[in-house]
Amino acid sequence: MERHRIAVLGLALALTTVSSIASAQAAAAPTAPVAVKPADSTAAAAEAVPNFFKDVTANAFVSFGYNYNLNQPSNRVNPLRVFDSNANSFLVDVAELVLQKPVSKIGDFGFRVDFEAGSAIPVKTQSIGFSIGTGADLQQAMVSYIAPVGNGLRLDFGKFITIHGTEVIEGYDGYNDNYSRSFLFNYAIPFTHTGVMGTYAFSSQVTAGAMIVNGWDNAVDNNSGKTLGLNLVLAPVAPLTIALHYMGGPEADTSSAMRHLGDVAASYKVSDMLTLGINGDYAIEKGASAVKPGQDAKWGGVAGYAKITTDPRFFIGLRAETFNDKGGTRLGTNKNTTASEFTVTPTFKVSSNFIVRAEGRFDSIDQDGVFADDKGKTKKNQATIGLNAIFVY
Repeated sequence: MERHRIAVLGLALALTTVSSIASAQAAAAPTAPVAVKPADSTAAAAEAVPNFFKDVTANAFVSFGYNYNLNQPSNRVNPLRVFDSNANSFLVDVAELVLQKPVSKIGDFGFRVDFEAGSAIPVKTQSIGFSIGTGADLQQAMVSYIAPVGNGLRLDFGKFITIHGTEVIEGYDGYNDNYSRSFLFNYAIPFTHTGVMGTYAFSSQVTAGAMIVNGWDNAVDNNSGKTLGLNLVLAPVAPLTIALHYMGGPEADTSSAMRHLGDVAASYKVSDMLTLGINGDYAIEKGASAVKPGQDAKWGGVAGYAKITTDPRFFIGLRAETFNDKGGTRLGTNKNTTASEFTVTPTFKVSSNFIVRAEGRFDSIDQDGVFADDKGKTKKNQATIGLNAIFVY
């Protein structure tokens, strides 16, 4: 077949040449345009189909740890801790797989799904009304779109991690400078939300957002109301970032019990060796006090952070904080309770994907009956030593 096609084309070319010579001898005449063979339709169609494996990225995060309580409690539990509540036990804190199609420009559609399993984090972050099993969680599951509004309005629909606080749950795209989490992270703010969130960047210095969600850690709402969230992120100068957040709505089983949360987080890079941060929270919930029934529950606190980098592969994370639970509802003491802690976390970066770190932490509280030693004697403090290894891809 190919030989026949070549022969036909050669014959056509010869005839055209002869015809052109003859016409030139008689009179000048325009030549016919040369036809161009269209591209193969099958190949063009294949190019138009999106390549799933090209557009979607995969990332992973694994955290392995050990925590020892110097009080040696007989139940092997670290009181007032959430993600590191197990004492004297090796744990796979979390193994996370993230699949996503990122969005970056106007008109982009995308999604993100975070699957995680482990002995520490997943069981604690499961939202009410949604679970994929003990020790596993669908931490995030959302679709995203950048609408053609001004510079581009980003819209996220689904389940996503909260924007409140300085510390994060941790994953491939970010981990904290300390192994353990603060009281503010554990008790002052939510972990996740399910609903709709919009974010708009007015400039590189000002970003604002709003959300309408089921509430605090609710995949399925427990009342007929919805919770509103507002946030503003300011970066007036390169070393300084300030984030202001508000969230308000009903969180109890009745829509009349309103909860309001104000959160501020700021960081300042003093130099390549020193970065400082501060986080403050204050919340109030109508009629929820466990100390004085019928009165409002109130809680809040402040945490200060410092990151000292002495070498590109080594840094020390410092944290000091105090947290007050006036309604007795957050720490579970049913009393007006104040808890404080100080944490030191030296970290060594073995490579860009692998880090190891140790941690020393001292907790104190102004109530009896929370901490105890191996003989059951109550104490008002506890000291823990932690070890942690993280792999990020």
